[in-house]
Amino acid sequence: MSYDFHDKSIGIGFTGSFCTYEKIFTALEELKKTGASLLPVFSLNASHLDSRFGTSASFLERAKNLTGKEPITTIPGAEPIGPKGLTDILVIAPCTGNTLSKLANGISDTPVLMAAKSHLRNNRPLVLSLSTNDALGMNLKNIGILLNSKNIYFVPFGQDDYQAKPNSMTAFTELLPETIECALMGKQIQPVIRSPHGAFS
Repeated sequence: MSYDFHDKSIGIGFTGSFCTYEKIFTALEELKKTGASLLPVFSLNASHLDSRFGTSASFLERAKNLTGKEPITTIPGAEPIGPKGLTDILVIAPCTGNTLSKLANGISDTPVLMAAKSHLRNNRPLVLSLSTNDALGMNLKNIGILLNSKNIYFVPFGQDDYQAKPNSMTAFTELLPETIECALMGKQIQPVIRSPHGAFS
């Protein structure tokens, strides 16, 4: 299915689940094909920490090349997103358990969380692409809170390794465009929780 978001500005908030970055960038490359204008925002950890999955500098450069925009990496830089109406919809991808828990409790101490707070003041949709090892642990209550919060929507998610990491869940990022389309209409794509990744492959 093809999607047309040529008249939409979509904010993309990167947080620290570095192991998912490759599939996130793949999803964003597909999203770019819809004609959308993409605005990257990086959390403090995402913009400063290196890992075995790559350097922060390489991720920032890749985001800049993909979107054509300099990534926002500071809280003051993210604050104008709401007042200036810079985004029609904001996606946090990946959304870590740390970001998830802070969002559920009204904490905005990173550029991505400030972007979310600022964006939500305009009653515009926020989409979460989950990636957390404790989705079925300590963060389950926060998922429940956010599933019942106004203007917040989830990319469908499932257990990514139910034998070795039974509490871990990640989003099906290939469903990002469909999730965005539904969220722009005020609808949560269904079903939200799906079969474990690769369960029937």
